[in-house]
Amino acid sequence: MNTTMNTVSDAIRETNFQFKGQTSFYKGKVRDVYTIENKFMVMVVSDRISAFDVVLPRAIPFKGQVLNEIAAYMLRSTADVVPNWVLDVPDPNVTIGKMCTPFKVEMVIRGYLSGHAWREYQSGKRVLCGVRMPDGMRENDKFPNPIITPTTKASFGHDMDISAEEIISKGIVSEKDYEQLEKYTHAVYQRGTEMAAKRGLILVDTKYEFGKFDDEIFLIDEIHTPDSSRYFYAEGYKERQQRGEAQKQLSKEFVRQWLIENNFQGKEGQVVPEMPDNWVDQISRRYIELYEKLIGQEFVRQDTSNQLDRIEQNITTALSKLN
Repeated sequence: MNTTMNTVSDAIRETNFQFKGQTSFYKGKVRDVYTIENKFMVMVVSDRISAFDVVLPRAIPFKGQVLNEIAAYMLRSTADVVPNWVLDVPDPNVTIGKMCTPFKVEMVIRGYLSGHAWREYQSGKRVLCGVRMPDGMRENDKFPNPIITPTTKASFGHDMDISAEEIISKGIVSEKDYEQLEKYTHAVYQRGTEMAAKRGLILVDTKYEFGKFDDEIFLIDEIHTPDSSRYFYAEGYKERQQRGEAQKQLSKEFVRQWLIENNFQGKEGQVVPEMPDNWVDQISRRYIELYEKLIGQEFVRQDTSNQLDRIEQNITTALSKLN
C-alpha cells in the first residue's frame, strides 16, 4: 500500500490502493476512483479541496467524510425520484456502486442568480448556456423558474458553459437522453429544495452528473453537498435582499471569495495563495457546520490515526460480498 497524508492535519491527500480485480484507477479533483472487474466503481472521497477547477495545496480534515456522508444521505433520499449508482457505503469516506458510462456534461441547475451566473450577469450578459435571464435582477434574486445551464465535463482544466442545443447538435448526448437528463435534473432539484426548506435552508444552485448502465440512466457521483451546491439560510433571506446585503450561506463560495480576495481565480499566471493552518481549520469547521445543518445530526469525527488502513480493509470486505 502506498499512501500520502497531509502530515500537519492528518487529512487524506491521496490514496494508491491495489484491490483484487482492479482494472483501472482515476484520480479526480477530490475523489480517487477504482474500477473493479469493469463492473464496480469504488469512490474514495479524499480531503482534497478544489476551487476554480484547481486542486488547492492543502487538504481539509474531515472534508471527505462530510462529502461522502452527505451524498449517501441525499442519494438515499432521492432514490424514488431517479435511480442512482450506489450499491454500498462501507466506510465514511467510501461509496461503491455500478460502473456507469458517464455523460460528458454536468447538469447545472440554478434557482437563484448567484455565483458564476451572477458574475456573467454583472458583466452584461443576459444569455447563459442558451438560456435568457430576465433584465433588472440583483445578485441572489430568485429566477421565475429554475434554469439549467450545462457545462462540459473536463478531465483536466476548466469545465466550459454549453447550451442544450450545442450538446445535442455536437452529438455529446442524444436528444432523447438529454430530455431525460433535464427531467431528472428538475425532479431531483425539486426534492433537494424541499429537503433544504425543512432544514431552514434554500438550495440556491447545484449540479448533477449522470451515466448509463445497461442502457439505463443513473444519477452518479455526489449530490447536494457543499462541493456541488450552494445553500442560503432561509431566515432573513427576503430582508437581506431588500436591504441589498450579502446572503448568509453555507457553501464552498467562501473559499472562492477568499481566493479572489487573494488574487486567485484559476487564471493563467496566477499563484494559489498560501493556506495557513487556521484557515484550513476554519474550512473544516464550515464543512462540518453544513453537514450538521443539512442532516440535522451531530457530525461524528472518525479516528484519523489509521484511516487509510481502515478504508482499505472496509473496501476489501465490501467487495468480497459483491463478487
